[in-house]
Amino acid sequence: MIVIGVDVHKESLTAVAVDEAGRALAESTASAACHLLSWASSLPGERSWAVEDCRQLTRALERALLAADESLVRVPPKLMAPQRRAGRARGKSDPIDALAVARAPCGSRALIIRGRASGACAS
Repeated sequence: MIVIGVDVHKESLTAVAVDEAGRALAESTASAACHLLSWASSLPGERSWAVEDCRQLTRALERALLAADESLVRVPPKLMAPQRRAGRARGKSDPIDALAVARAPCGSRALIIRGRASGACAS
């Protein structure tokens, strides 16, 4: 299963898709959820979305994903810190944050909105 982590800002959505081992497969930046859904449809296999639990910014994206019947988990910000620290690249960037969001649900306490989180990532 592919997990797509999204770093959300007012003007942009940056997504990184990872495989079951947490390896980055693809990356995209879009201005609207419909563009990310179109990009994600080109990825092979079953997918789940992970978004940082920041509802004032993620509400529109979450609604679009749920309307499209996508699997979705909310990731508490504190679960992303270890992933950011473990990243090989230094600094803060949207792709690094999106990758951290995608990897965080692996064996974590992410809040499942729709779908399933188990089996999304290898332990």
